[in-house]
Amino acid sequence: MGINRRNSNNNGKNKMFLNRLFGFQIFFLILLIWFIAYLFFVQILDYKGYRDKARKQRRASSFVMRGDIYDRNGIKLATDTVYYDIFARRADYVHKPEELAKLLAPILKISQYDLTEKLRQNTSLVSLKKNVDRHTKDEIAKLNLREIPMDKKSVRTYPQGSLAAHVLGYYNFDADVAAGVEQTAADKLESVKKTAEFEMTPGGKVIYNITTDPVAATKPVRGSDITLTIDAAVQHVCEKELMKSIEKFHALRGAVIVMNPRNGEILAYAVYPYFDPNNFKSASVFQTKNWTLTDVFPPGSTFKTITVASAIELGKINKYSRINDTGKIKVGWWTIKNYDYARRPNPGLIDLVYLFEHSSNVASVMIAQMMEKHEYYNMLKKFGFGDKTGIDLPGESVGLLKAPSRWDASDHASMGYGYGSSVTAIQMVSAVSALANDGVRVTPHVIKYSPEEAAEKIKKVQVMAPENARIVTELLTESINRGHSPIKNPSYNIAAKTGTSIKPKENGAGYTNKLYTSIVGYMPSTNPQVLIYVIVDSAQGGEIWGNTVAAPIFKEISTQIARILNLQPDKIGEFRV
Repeated sequence: MGINRRNSNNNGKNKMFLNRLFGFQIFFLILLIWFIAYLFFVQILDYKGYRDKARKQRRASSFVMRGDIYDRNGIKLATDTVYYDIFARRADYVHKPEELAKLLAPILKISQYDLTEKLRQNTSLVSLKKNVDRHTKDEIAKLNLREIPMDKKSVRTYPQGSLAAHVLGYYNFDADVAAGVEQTAADKLESVKKTAEFEMTPGGKVIYNITTDPVAATKPVRGSDITLTIDAAVQHVCEKELMKSIEKFHALRGAVIVMNPRNGEILAYAVYPYFDPNNFKSASVFQTKNWTLTDVFPPGSTFKTITVASAIELGKINKYSRINDTGKIKVGWWTIKNYDYARRPNPGLIDLVYLFEHSSNVASVMIAQMMEKHEYYNMLKKFGFGDKTGIDLPGESVGLLKAPSRWDASDHASMGYGYGSSVTAIQMVSAVSALANDGVRVTPHVIKYSPEEAAEKIKKVQVMAPENARIVTELLTESINRGHSPIKNPSYNIAAKTGTSIKPKENGAGYTNKLYTSIVGYMPSTNPQVLIYVIVDSAQGGEIWGNTVAAPIFKEISTQIARILNLQPDKIGEFRV
């Protein structure tokens, strides 16, 4: 009886095992049928879709290079050069490190020992050498080493070195970091109408078929070229003359901006300290920063041109007006003196030519006080102060111009001779250009635009009536011709004004013992073609004034520019106001 029970249990277990085995067989049969059906669907019914996916994984586009940058006369200022980075992929080694080193060392010009050590590194991808030229790359390619991949890349180069560095800026291909025109014109420089597509193997080789364009697969595609308004010859003169003065006076920094006031085209933009954009990584922020756009400073006596122009436009004075210059004037608790008070303590009634020639602080204050705060402020806004000029370079500041409701008596008075506001160098260029252009201020720019682009990007603002702008030009011209200015030219009438201002401390609380010296002027003043602005920061030694530091730079640059641009002399007779 016990034996029968055991047999019955065994039969039950066998039956259960057979049932489970049958279930597994059915499951795997269904799985096999599903897998066969899936393969049939993939390989027979949907082969086109998966072929497209495979193509997408192998697809590559033509190598895109940035467009070139030229000066206005076709001189190349920036271009892309193709280089290659050489690597070793350990997973693909078919040669020993020593064998590879022996083959590659003479080509890469690296010692065999050092190359062997590199090749032995326990990393999946070993960097052997970066930025090798095409010839070196071709020599390595002849060896047919599957374990040595080579990555193509573009390196931005600047054939003229540091020339116009702060205009051009720089471009880093690896980090996609840019400055200057390289930044503002990036869309155009990288604009490509159409790139050729082709397929590549995982090893980077082109897969050629009947639709592959062999030229497009190997030839890089370039973006659009751009032309600047910069004249390389004028730029070179400005940089050279500025550097001479910087070295002579041991100055901290300086700048020269040359612009055509009629159309806003900047012919030269020299900013010291210079740097080489080919090696911008080694330059400091102090060197690469275009401080003429970012940093603000009190403009000093160059601002008197704006004060007089504003008062003439508002009808407060005219070209025959005379001001009682007492040599010093008290505004609240503050006494303002002329810079030459010790020599000319009480000039008396002076005309506006005398005001410019002797840079009268007192007369400028009195003219500023003739204008209501809001009137004066509105004129300054028309001249562009307190706003960006819209120049096509990055990093521009709006400057500092307080609302008239916040002006006290000292603000109102000091505004008249260039201490009530802080400006950028490009703002001074833009503002004074309106005087040279019959009262119209044109957006300064460094890129040559098509008529369609110019209509969108270049604005014209009527700051003052043409006849009033011409009056200020006549007054400035007469002040140069009548006086002893070092910029006086025997062939050209020049309308100009120098300036000297005390440099504020970095935190804005108080002033340092350093000076900004500057001059702004345009020529020929009967038909202005060029406006020149010079500023030198922290000159040292001897007499430090706009007339002694900045003016000699202006003199040399204006003389050479007249020759380079073939300006027609206009000095037949002296201006008479």
